Amino acid sequence: MDIDEDKIDEAALALMYLTLHDHVRAWKQIDWEVTNRLYEKGLICDPVGKAKSVVLTDEGLKKSEALFHKLFVKK
Repeated sequence: MDIDEDKIDEAALALMYLTLHDHVRAWKQIDWEVTNRLYEKGLICDPVGKAKSVVLTDEGLKKSEALFHKLFVKK
């Protein structure tokens, strides 16, 4: 099966919007490969560490909210 990793990353980032706390932190419940790609794209800070959450960058926060509305909000 040929998986579109960009679509997976977008869905994961959109779901992070659901778990936001402290305005910029999201729970780290997403697959490590996905979080690593989001980090490489500059959307989250380095996910490696003992923290149970990850910090979204300014760009990541904006994109997370936009993708959440695009993918999950009824029109």
